[in-house]
Amino acid sequence: MNDRTERAEDKPESLGTVIVAGVANLVIALAKLVAGLVSGSSAMLSEAMHSAADTVTEVLLFVAVRRAGRPADARHPFGYGMAGFFWALMAAFATLIGGAGFSITHGVHEIAYGEELADLTLSYVVLAVAFVVEGISFLKALSQVRGQARKLKVSPQRYVSRTPDTALKAVLFEDGAALIGLLVAAAGLLAYQATGDSRWDGAASVVIGLLLLGVALNLIRANASLLIGQAAPVRIEREIRAELLAMPEVEAVVELLTMMLGPDEIMVAARVDFVDESTAGALERAADRVERTLVERFPAISQVFLDPTPGEAAKRGRVVGDDADRDV
Repeated sequence: MNDRTERAEDKPESLGTVIVAGVANLVIALAKLVAGLVSGSSAMLSEAMHSAADTVTEVLLFVAVRRAGRPADARHPFGYGMAGFFWALMAAFATLIGGAGFSITHGVHEIAYGEELADLTLSYVVLAVAFVVEGISFLKALSQVRGQARKLKVSPQRYVSRTPDTALKAVLFEDGAALIGLLVAAAGLLAYQATGDSRWDGAASVVIGLLLLGVALNLIRANASLLIGQAAPVRIEREIRAELLAMPEVEAVVELLTMMLGPDEIMVAARVDFVDESTAGALERAADRVERTLVERFPAISQVFLDPTPGEAAKRGRVVGDDADRDV
């Protein structure tokens, strides 16, 4: 199986991860809502809103994965990869407003005014079942992360921090936050039963909201950077530059620019000093060989633009940041 086939299969895998997470969150949201209404617990209602927001998020991520996979057309010659970043950004805002906003507001209200809670047996049962279901969804996302990290020969932590597959990243982060949130909600209920003070339940709701706030802000930052036109990771750029310099047709790379067009699509624009050729036709053939070699070596590259540039132009070439400003 070649790299292009593997990349084509990555999108259905991400789509499957999103669908599993969405169905799980919908079922859990309904169960938490019933438990929250029966018990009157702010933490349980916050968890219900958390799962509801996650369900909306999964719907938006489903749209993101589907839109990003559309082929290029005359109106969008570079494809629809960035549409995935946009809808993933909308999903992050859904988590911020629907999940974090409600949880913090409702928790602060309970801390300020207090509230008597009813029987919590159903709440504990729902929390336990939700933990199992969320755990299954989290493990599926984690399995995909480990598989992708293994292909790229990097650690899973490094892959998650740098990956442009923000749909997968969102599922992993939100499911992880959901597992922690369930433990926090259970701790709040236990503290209430031990002390009789409902402010513990309200505090748990606030903590859940702050957890969601952190996840949302992280995803918003990542997607905003990609929408602006984020470059490929420095490691990839270094490999592309090395590949160019290894070609007999290339004398020097005056400038190399890259941009992520989608979760697995990279555009390359390079000003290249080619070895002196006697004719324009020979130069065109050399540029064609360079482009084909790059695409074969790096299947993620979908667009290549080469600008034959004399070597002395390097002295007046512009500098765009440095490695310290970039992902490593």
